[in-house]
Amino acid sequence: MKNKIKNVMLLFCLISIPSSIFGQAETIFNNIHFNESLEIVNKKIKEISETTNVINVESPSFPLAANKEAHLVCKNIKTKNGTIVEMVLTFADDKLVYIEAHGNVIKSIVDIREDKVMDYLIYKVYPSDLLVANVEKDIVWMLTKDGGKLNLFTWNNPYLHSSSISIPVYKPSSTKIPEFLKMNGELDKLRPILNEKSALVFEEELDGSDPTAQLQLNCLGIVYAGFPRSVEARFGNGKLNTVWILTGKPEEKRIRERLIKSFGKSIYVNDKWEVFNNWQVYLRKDKTEILLTNKALGLERKKEILKL
Repeated sequence: MKNKIKNVMLLFCLISIPSSIFGQAETIFNNIHFNESLEIVNKKIKEISETTNVINVESPSFPLAANKEAHLVCKNIKTKNGTIVEMVLTFADDKLVYIEAHGNVIKSIVDIREDKVMDYLIYKVYPSDLLVANVEKDIVWMLTKDGGKLNLFTWNNPYLHSSSISIPVYKPSSTKIPEFLKMNGELDKLRPILNEKSALVFEEELDGSDPTAQLQLNCLGIVYAGFPRSVEARFGNGKLNTVWILTGKPEEKRIRERLIKSFGKSIYVNDKWEVFNNWQVYLRKDKTEILLTNKALGLERKKEILKL
């Protein structure tokens, strides 16, 4: 467990370091770059793909998209090191921000690399350009820095196996506190529930800097506000008292609207926070997160914020 926690901290540190936009991957996929438009990327990828299909999403849920979300699905992509079976490129507000590729990708993309690699849970991570690989399942993700912070490599894009006629919708899309995240719930009862609701869970013993919590369950892939997310559930004396949910800055307006629908208008606003539900639900704006607390910690945070 200690090695896993160390690797997690290393990954977050590496993500904060500016890196090249695509690095080695740009030569693999016909000189495609992050932040290029759908039109430009589609033209380039068609030259090396057997088929391509554009899926436009009417109501965006992707956390890096503010107003517009699209997915470019490709089959049999020819590279100089082999043919990749299928790939999806995701666009947020007409900018390429995420790539997921399946089938013959370890041989075509990963095995040829000679740069630094690190282990993170079940993944291999190449920090120079934020390429993440699941060797066992033969999947590769390529991310922007913002996508790395959101752990988007734990998401399997459902549009890869769908059509424009049948678009998957994540439910629930509400921002109400999920029933399974019951505040003051006991660790022994919540641990199996969180494992069931998550794609991956790892436990972290906290360093003591927060006197109210000793253990954190890091849950990857819990659906909240319309998308599978990274959720940090903190326990003090064996009971859940704090939950952090990672969100994207571009979706802040969308989440705010859902919070208002769930809890009514905010009861306090400053540059850093918007507060709901009697100081128990917070929209954090500087680091783009949602904070959920129990009643006691909510009132303590109220005193801290208002300088009471």
